[in-house]
Order: sequence, then structure tokens, then C-alpha cells
Amino acid sequence: MSLSNISIDGPRLLADLHRLRQFGIHKTGVHRPTYSEPDMQSRNWIADRMREAGLTPVIDGIGNVIGRGPGDGPRFLLGSHSETQNHAGWLDGALGVMYAIEVARALGHGVDVACWADEEGHYAAFPGSRSFIGELPDTEIAAARNRYDGTPLPDALAAAGLAGKPRARVEPGRYRGYLEAHIEQGDDLERRGLRLGIVTSIVAIWQFRLTFTGIQNHAGTTRMAIRKDAGLALAKLVVEIDRRFPAVAGPRSVWTTGRITLDPGAASIIPGGAEMLFQLRDSDPAVLERMQAELAAIVADSNRGPCEVTLHAMSRGVPKLMDEAIQNALAQAAERIAPGQSQHMPSGAGHDAQLLAKVMPAGMLFVPSIGGISHHWSEDTAEADIVLGCQVMAAAVADLLAAT
Repeated sequence: MSLSNISIDGPRLLADLHRLRQFGIHKTGVHRPTYSEPDMQSRNWIADRMREAGLTPVIDGIGNVIGRGPGDGPRFLLGSHSETQNHAGWLDGALGVMYAIEVARALGHGVDVACWADEEGHYAAFPGSRSFIGELPDTEIAAARNRYDGTPLPDALAAAGLAGKPRARVEPGRYRGYLEAHIEQGDDLERRGLRLGIVTSIVAIWQFRLTFTGIQNHAGTTRMAIRKDAGLALAKLVVEIDRRFPAVAGPRSVWTTGRITLDPGAASIIPGGAEMLFQLRDSDPAVLERMQAELAAIVADSNRGPCEVTLHAMSRGVPKLMDEAIQNALAQAAERIAPGQSQHMPSGAGHDAQLLAKVMPAGMLFVPSIGGISHHWSEDTAEADIVLGCQVMAAAVADLLAAT
């Protein structure tokens, strides 16, 4: 199929995205937590859109919506996720799902579509895509809990009507690769005046928990000189991280203290305990090792103070390179359709594509985020950029299919 014969329907794509936005709408964004009523309503609506596109959809036992195209020949899998962070944006995930359906409509063959479950991690790390590639054991499902309210995952699946349903598995040899479109969730494209990003790699995420042990005591009668304030020890360590990390970080390294808790957390009590969740991200394992070593050194220095600090490693992801042939197809389509408006770039966020990359070639396409905002209800992307990105993806998939 030649590029001149491929044309997506921009108004239809935008209408679908705005309709999907209505499931759990919150201000200008969406509140659609995994397995909630709005989430399951949206998955059923997405299955209907797949059916209208000529696909045969199934909602599996973990909540994935898989739409299979007709025939058994070589094909590509396209998709993303549809649930959202709490009170967050309308395009994070949803954009890639609706791109996939629109590309399936435009091409008419050679495409399956996936809407993955819980990429946002309300219950577990990438359970939908991990289940599809066979990396989610039943024991993990049984043990998983909602990170906000503690609901057991099996209970959530039952309430969503998914209990007892089989979980879909990737069919060996069916796919030539996986493509996922996403908003950038940063400001690099906008800052450079560009409209398309061809993803080269997805960063690894290393997560830690730091616990601080002091002595709980009265806030009014305990002299400052004898205090063992766990909250103060935590605050000093966070400041020290920000002071020392630039010397060991890479140009795209980021680090985040995502949650701080104080025990007992009362205004008139010196905290006897404190905890923080901390995260590193980079695409270079050597840089991550350097940053972890510096974190350990900072913890050792903090232990010379009045409180005990313990560093717990929670998880260490592995960076995933995107397939060169898919990158080339996206770059060539971008240059033909929007000359000079694209760049190659790494992804600083995690995506289902990094899981699919374990079992097939994978690639990603970014469109700009206005103001670099994501994971907030004000997240947005210009409609012209939304339509352009889908047109480029359709052209790239057609080229890749023609080459198989």
C-alpha cells in the first residue's frame, strides 16, 4: 500500500478521544482509576470501537482489551492504556489506544489493537502487558493491593466482572512488532518547536524506600540539643541529595522524592519515625549505578547524625532500546509528512512498550505536551499535533507491513 493511499480521519479521531474523555471526566481531565466503574465502561466502549473497525475484541481476565484483525498473516500490534492517574489528564494512554483503532480503520488489514490494563500501577507494575507476555503469575495477582485504599486485586477483578475470565497471551510468531503512541509528558518537543518524537529508548526506573528512626518526644519540652527528630533527618537528607546528585547524574537523569510520611505526624510530637519513597530514572545503567552509590554515601553520612537511616532497594528496572527498523520507519514517515518537525529522543517515563520489547521489536512515537504538563487534569496537546501524529503512525505501519 502506498503512502498516498493512506489517510486517517482526523475529525473522527478527535471525536473518539473527546468521547473517551467523558468516562470519568474531571475538570478538563479525567479521573478513571483501574477497574473503577468509569474504567470498565470505557473498556466496553473501546471494545465497541474495535468491533466497528473490523476487529474482534475480547476483554480478558486482567482487563486487557485485545482486538484481533481478520486473517493470520504478518501483522503489527498497536496500543496503549486507557485508565488514568487520579484526577489527571485525558490523553495519557488514551491517545495511543485511539491512534491504534484509527490506524486499523485506515489500513484495513495487518493490525491488532491492545488496550492494556493498569499501566498507571494502581495495583501492580504493568500487570496488563506483563500478563500478555506471560510475566504475571497468579500468586502476584493474589497478593496485589490497591496502593490507595488497599483493595485486593482479586476483589477488584471480581467487582469489575473479570473473575474467572482467561488472560490473553501473545501468540508466538503473530506479530512483526509493537508500536505505541503517547504524549511526551515533558517539554522537550515544545521547547525545540518540534511536533514529533521518535523514541530511541525507555529509561529504567530504580525505586527505594528510606526509613529514619529517631525518638518520639514532646515538642514543647524537649530541648533542641537532645532531640532525635526523624523528620528533620529526612529533610536534611533530601536537601543533600539535590546538592550532590548533579555531579554524578547524566544529562537526562531525574530523581524524585515521591512520598514522605512522619510518625506519628502530629503537630506537638517530635517524629520518632519517618519514611520516604525515592526514585531514579536514566537510560544508562552506569549512570544509575553511580547515582545509587552516591545515595548510599549520603545515607552513610546521615547515619553519623542522631537518627538511624536505612536504605531499602525496592526495584531496579532495565532500560529498553526501541527497534531500529521501527524507528527508521517512523522517522521516514515523519520527514515525508512534516519535514524538519521531528527528532529522536529517549522516553523519561515508563510505558507498556518496554514490556512488549521483551518479546518483539517495539517502537514509540511522541507528540508534544502543552507546557510539558502530564499527570494533571490540565494536560493537553494541540489538535493539529494529535492528528499529525496519527497520520505519521499510519504511514509508518503501512511501510513496515509492505516490507514484511
